[in-house]
Amino acid sequence: MRSYNVSGMSCAACSARVEKAVSSLDGVSSCAVNLLTGSMQIEGDASDAAIVAAVEAAGYGAEPKNAKIDKNVNKNSQNTSKNNILARLIASVVLLLPLMYLSMGHVMWGAPLPTPLAESPLSVAVLELVVAGLILVINQRFFISGFRAVLNASPNMDTLVALGSGVSYLYSIYVVLKMCVNHGDNHLLHGLYFESAAMILTLITVGKLLEARAKGKATDAINSLINLSPKTATVVRDGREMKIPASEVRVGDVFLVRPGEAAVVDGVVVSGVSSINESVLTGESIPVDKQQGDKVYAATVNNSGFLECRAEKVGDDTAIASVIRMVEDASASKAPIAKVADKVSGIFVPVVIGLAAISFIAWMIIGRDFAYALERGISVLVISCPCALGLATPVAIMVGSGVGARMGILFKNAEALELSGRATTVLLDKTGTVTKGEPEVSDVIPISLGRDELLSLAAAVERPSEHPLARAVCRYAGTKADEMHLTDFTALSGSGVKALLAGEEIYGGSYKFISNLVDTSSVKDECERLSDEGKTPLLFVRSGRLAGIIAVRDAIREDSREAILEMKKMGLRVMMLTGDNSRTAAAIGRAAEVDEVISDLLPAGKEELVRSISEKERVIMIGDGINDAPALTRADVGIAIGGGTDVAIESASVVLMRDSLLDAVRAIKLGRSVLNNIYQNLGWAFVYNLVGIPLAAGLFGLSLDPMFGAAAMSLSSFSVVMNALRLNSFTRKYNKTKKNTKDKEIKKMKITMNIEGMMCPHCEARVRDVLSALECVESAEVSHQSGTAVLTVKGECDKALFISVVEGAGYSVTSVE
Repeated sequence: MRSYNVSGMSCAACSARVEKAVSSLDGVSSCAVNLLTGSMQIEGDASDAAIVAAVEAAGYGAEPKNAKIDKNVNKNSQNTSKNNILARLIASVVLLLPLMYLSMGHVMWGAPLPTPLAESPLSVAVLELVVAGLILVINQRFFISGFRAVLNASPNMDTLVALGSGVSYLYSIYVVLKMCVNHGDNHLLHGLYFESAAMILTLITVGKLLEARAKGKATDAINSLINLSPKTATVVRDGREMKIPASEVRVGDVFLVRPGEAAVVDGVVVSGVSSINESVLTGESIPVDKQQGDKVYAATVNNSGFLECRAEKVGDDTAIASVIRMVEDASASKAPIAKVADKVSGIFVPVVIGLAAISFIAWMIIGRDFAYALERGISVLVISCPCALGLATPVAIMVGSGVGARMGILFKNAEALELSGRATTVLLDKTGTVTKGEPEVSDVIPISLGRDELLSLAAAVERPSEHPLARAVCRYAGTKADEMHLTDFTALSGSGVKALLAGEEIYGGSYKFISNLVDTSSVKDECERLSDEGKTPLLFVRSGRLAGIIAVRDAIREDSREAILEMKKMGLRVMMLTGDNSRTAAAIGRAAEVDEVISDLLPAGKEELVRSISEKERVIMIGDGINDAPALTRADVGIAIGGGTDVAIESASVVLMRDSLLDAVRAIKLGRSVLNNIYQNLGWAFVYNLVGIPLAAGLFGLSLDPMFGAAAMSLSSFSVVMNALRLNSFTRKYNKTKKNTKDKEIKKMKITMNIEGMMCPHCEARVRDVLSALECVESAEVSHQSGTAVLTVKGECDKALFISVVEGAGYSVTSVE
């Protein structure tokens, strides 16, 4: 994908003309021109020279975009353009005031004038001609651009303005000449349209200024991201500190980040401890603790401690640079819905000119005077607004992609943003997406040993193993593994391990493996129950006796169930795909409350399933692993979880900077908001023109003055841009929701459950484990002697859930207080 800056475009007809000219070149497979950003994206092998020549032949300018230079150049050019418009407007208004006094104050309402002027109507007419002429000269860009576009067979909005104002001025000159022949006939003053010619240009200039300022707000997201990174860096070279430009930092340099400063590049902490605000990348304002070995990212702010870091990614390779690039690409690309507006915009101006001519001729045929017919034709020209159509989609896409970036949701192109809002089905990978992708202990069931002794034994025998399940047991046991020192560790075929403890043989492994060593019939039902719950039971044996069971599972992410329920509330069908076995997949699916689970899938199987579903529905695929890449690419929208593999992130069209499915929900909601905003913009643009043009032509029995038509045209584009800017409220809603969520999490309370059926420490452990596994339970103190469980819960919890899990473990709950 290559990017170019395009200059000289003033409306949607211009962008359509450029797109058509470049698309016709050999070697160009696709071309998207963005009126809002003045940019063009090309796919294909056509040369830069051929592309630039095609744009220039269409009557516009183009140059390849240099990412390292253009950011400041583009910002400066926007400011320069805005200042030029403002200067033209001020000069026009200064001249327009005396012109309006002459044409309306004196001629229509009899306002006083110096005697020589008051007694000479011809002098008043000539003075109007001169003042209006000066305003036309000040705003000559409309005439230059408009008539140049006609010569290039691509009339645009400037053509409509130039025709409306120019015809009014020329007709008024004709009336002045007629006054000369008729010796300054006073009645002819009422037939002058100098004030209309000048007012049209002035009002359109007001609209252009409002539009330019609104566009500036629409690009604020990109500009603010660009300005986040520090311009200088403090590095350590040859044993001494030195300040250098940020652009001169190289991979391997050691740079310093003091409290309150932002990291200048991506790197890794060499020394120091601190907390860093990474909200610029993740949208999450809670600081992240950093210490030696942790990664830091450019533009993230150091809150407290002093950090010494080694640069790993610099320049355009940093995370913040990739965010900026994605936002710019999304803003410059074209959404599918924009094609409708583009087709209309491409023929809009010629059709309007034709309608203006028809209006003029029709009124002449009906028998109205020349001045009235001319006024109707001019009104049609100046009320028509192709810009509103052209801006409807790109401004909403730009604002939406900027909002997403601030929330840590990166849309790689406009199509992904639109299709996220159209999706009907969401497919979720299981491991690493719905679940954490990291096994953890869920149940500890002692049999011949106490709970702590079982954990010590299990951790000691599993400590030398690199298996993920073994690592999970060791993490859960903590320092308990230090209490026992085993020797002669051996990893055995058949999913098991063996070691010696003071001459005693210790075994650990799967039910199938351990059942070949000791009688496991007494725990068969328990192991099957654990397996049905999506857990993997690990059995441990000491000196020929079954010591106990430790169940390990890939736990569901804290917010996965909440996110899935939210998707279902939005009317989406949610399915989970996994290569795992059907029993485990079904258990995770039940816990997460997805609509459907499909298991035992290889990567090719996932891709094939996505292909078949997407033939009938709009599909979003969410994943994080290498095996998800084909499915992510095949889906209408591929969403990669931020902590996923590079392959998954490259294959996806949307990237979530955080490992949270709730951000996928926000991405879909943002897509729907953007899509609705586009519909509103297009609806307004079409209705405005469908009503405005007949009104200006006089079909409703009204005589619309050309000046009011020009004002309406200006406000039309401005209204579209301002409506798109309403999307910024999405961030405020998100922040409000997040704040409320945090407030709920802070609130804690105690709940006491009275339970019947607990007979021993084994029962205590069972009840404690099932309750502690609940997300809202911070701690659980269980006693079989008193028959109670005292829970410390955070946020709002459903007491029915506590009763359900305890009774599901085989006990009775008599009350919950």
